[in-house]
Amino acid sequence: MENIVFLIASFFAAIAATLAGFGSSTLLVPVATMFMDLKTAIFLVACFHLFSNTFKIKLFWNKIDLNIFLLFGIPSICFALIGAALISIVPVDVVKSILAVFLIVFSLYSLVKPRFVIKKTRSSAFIGGGLSGFLAGLIGLGGAIRSTFLVAFDMPKEIYIGTSAMIAFVIDLTRIPAYLFVKIVQDTSYYMLIPFMFISAYLGVKTGKILLQKISQQTFRKIVLIALFFIGIKMLF
Repeated sequence: MENIVFLIASFFAAIAATLAGFGSSTLLVPVATMFMDLKTAIFLVACFHLFSNTFKIKLFWNKIDLNIFLLFGIPSICFALIGAALISIVPVDVVKSILAVFLIVFSLYSLVKPRFVIKKTRSSAFIGGGLSGFLAGLIGLGGAIRSTFLVAFDMPKEIYIGTSAMIAFVIDLTRIPAYLFVKIVQDTSYYMLIPFMFISAYLGVKTGKILLQKISQQTFRKIVLIALFFIGIKMLF
């Protein structure tokens, strides 16, 4: 029954992440920790995240902005390795609290002042990519910070989702082998869930794309910012 609940939650997490461009890990990690230890949850959700981003890349392949991908992706890979290597050393509670406060303040201010965005520069792309990769590797939650910086590039929703998925994909390819190397999963029986997560990711992404076609660009941006706000609240409390 616990595994079924986890897989159902993963399906809805994939839908939400397709609509907002991020969020599957943030939604799914807390659910997973109800049934397993945090490190196992981070590993399994990373696998699910890889599957869902693979399907999003397939669906939005011709929408990916390769220039933005490279600006974000290269620092993401480097810092994801660092974060994954530190997962058994650094206390994650402090990092999560700082990130939560930032997301709450940024999303509220952006909703009240809709013309405000982080400046679209190479530096902001490097910082956003590095932070998202590091946090993904360390606590499994890098999508929110990545989306915070990607919003600055004001991309059409399909390009935003495809590019974000591609960046997340390379982060996952980097951190999952690192997790295996440091053996963060103690109970290997949880590996049996991986094929079922593949299926739930596929169904969730397909459903999310259908819903995405019914949402305007302005509404989409508000969804992202509101999602950032609630994710910040959830991470803080």
